[in-house]
Amino acid sequence: MDSNTDNLAFFKFIIDSLPMAVVALDSDLKITEFNPWAEKITGHTAAEAIGHYCGEILQGGMCGGACPLKSVLSRSHCFVRIRTTVLHKNGQTIPVRFSTAGLFDKGGNLIGAVETFQDISHVLALERERANLTSMFAHDMRSSLSGIHGLGLRLMRKTADMALEDRMTHLELITREAAKLESLVDDFLEFSRLETGRLGLHFSAVSLDRELEELFDVYQVRAAQHGVKLELQVTEILPVVEADANRLRRVFTNLLDNALKFSEENGAVTITAKESGENVLVEITDEGIGIPGEDLPYVFDLFHRGSEVGTREGFGLGLATVKAIVEGHGGRVFVASQPGRGSTFTVLLPKHAQAERHLGEEEEA
Repeated sequence: MDSNTDNLAFFKFIIDSLPMAVVALDSDLKITEFNPWAEKITGHTAAEAIGHYCGEILQGGMCGGACPLKSVLSRSHCFVRIRTTVLHKNGQTIPVRFSTAGLFDKGGNLIGAVETFQDISHVLALERERANLTSMFAHDMRSSLSGIHGLGLRLMRKTADMALEDRMTHLELITREAAKLESLVDDFLEFSRLETGRLGLHFSAVSLDRELEELFDVYQVRAAQHGVKLELQVTEILPVVEADANRLRRVFTNLLDNALKFSEENGAVTITAKESGENVLVEITDEGIGIPGEDLPYVFDLFHRGSEVGTREGFGLGLATVKAIVEGHGGRVFVASQPGRGSTFTVLLPKHAQAERHLGEEEEA
């Protein structure tokens, strides 16, 4: 085998290994290479695609007059990157981030072209969720503010004629709406910090035993209200860890809220914890509805709300917040789940977090 053959085999290996669709065209603009990602996104095999014009296979949303390849070949642009669509073999329209470049020899003659594209369905879904989330925040904040404003005006205008019991009812409603508004503002601030990647952490010595026991005492009541049995299984004394106590509590409250939200009546939620080398392992297991396999890779993404969420409340911030805080401690969080049988969220925390502490302090400075 000569060196040219070796080089071609190596280049083909690289193209086939790239995590994006790659389509190579000859000077007649017929497909000569069609890598595995192109097969996956379009549903066409390389054998079906090679030898055909790219428009016949991709059937892109900009094929025709606005074709990006024509723009490149006319030399109006040397390289084009756009958002468009391709048509899957099964008829499904796939949104893609598309790039194309012409290949010319030293004399300026066209010898071929290369097109690359990536499926951005998930990216667009997150963008829609972000817009929806902002809209929901604004709507819910306005609702609480309108309630507080209306009740306050009524108290001011009718206090003299209002019975004490009615005044107390109005004040209780104002307090409740103010608390709801405060919670929404906290969520919005959390959302802002997650988007900018600036979750300032303040580290100190934290007793995990005490934290988990306090949470267990609080959540026993909530679990009972859901008809769920809550158990704490810690068979050994846990070490003191370096952590941000408030943020760490947020991690476990989010995971427990999640477990209760998706648990069925008469089910159980179990908290277990143990020392594991230089780390502490905390697991929260429920017997709830579980997470479908297609949602598992995205459960910690910002705004993600799985297909099983239904009408349950939430903005899709909880698990993204958990991931950000745990990783800010130098730890990891992961999930195992079976639909209909429940989920286990595992938090792996290092006992010592000196490097992360200095980083957090610098960010706050």
